[in-house]
Amino acid sequence: MDLQFNQPDALFWLWTVAAATAVLVLATARRRADMSRLASVNLIGRFERAIGPTRRGTRAALLVGALLLLVIGLLDPRLGVRYEQVAQRNIDVVFVLDTSRSMLAEDLKPNRLTRATQSIDDVLGQAVGDRFGLVVYGGTPTLKVPLTRDLHAMKLAMDEVMPRTGRRGGSMIGDAIRLAAEALTVGEDGFKAIIVLSDGDDMGSYPAEAAAAAAEEGISVWTVGLGDAAEGGRIPIEVDGTRLFLVHEGQEVWSKMKPTILQEVAAAADGQFIPAGTGNLDLADIYNRIIAPATGKRVESARVERAIPRYRWCIGAALLLLAIECLLGLRGRREQAARSTPRTGAAVPTRSAAA
Repeated sequence: MDLQFNQPDALFWLWTVAAATAVLVLATARRRADMSRLASVNLIGRFERAIGPTRRGTRAALLVGALLLLVIGLLDPRLGVRYEQVAQRNIDVVFVLDTSRSMLAEDLKPNRLTRATQSIDDVLGQAVGDRFGLVVYGGTPTLKVPLTRDLHAMKLAMDEVMPRTGRRGGSMIGDAIRLAAEALTVGEDGFKAIIVLSDGDDMGSYPAEAAAAAAEEGISVWTVGLGDAAEGGRIPIEVDGTRLFLVHEGQEVWSKMKPTILQEVAAAADGQFIPAGTGNLDLADIYNRIIAPATGKRVESARVERAIPRYRWCIGAALLLLAIECLLGLRGRREQAARSTPRTGAAVPTRSAAA
């Protein structure tokens, strides 16, 4: 039962824990400094007891601990396994992955390319009996992985995906679809599909025509649109170790997702356009509910092992710490009782004899 984290990019949110810790430390230091200006050293202790800061440290620790647990929950921790019966199909699928520079736009966090590779990996993690291939294109397309049931080889290829894999600049969706169709024609008889993950940029490669030709071979084409279609996102580049953004003719380039091309491609090949946009895409669920059932057949049932998500534990523990922090007063009961009880030997006012 190995502990694993499926969303390591969420470590980015550790800055919130660091910021909260810094604010609490600075507030404590400021409070002590203000107190030292108001009282002499021998009176500071009495002032501190009077205003009741004895539980400030505990409350601060509870708050920081809650934030840390929330970050751990965002990492999607998984511990333990459960077994499920999954329908096993014989499907041949080639993923066509856009690796052009526009896929580095950060309107989809951390960027479009990373989210695309994560989506493919999600499908591979739950596939049973299907064969997969991979075509990447950042210009001239390349068949990275021919059709195979070796999911480990697919995952290794996904780890090596880099932007601008091709030798020619620009995006050539049509050429990539033609190469994927060729890879599928050498496969076994049965359901065949191409899944394109792209922001829709194309440099005149006639992708709709390529999809229509694939449909004549019994291949359906499904398209996934990644990125913001309204505002888009800037494309980061690195120059001499400095992070900048791509500039053309003195203006920063903002890349937008172009849904029209992707819609035409899907429509030409009996597929469907999936507008992922900047939201959370569950491609594995779409594959199971929509793409795979298009085969119209089920071969057999297989027993698969799945890691159990444990993020709910982290969220529950964080909420518990926050509840304790809210209920915890600044002073304990003993301190409050001590403040309300007169000290021994203190003068007690008495009525005068004249009264």
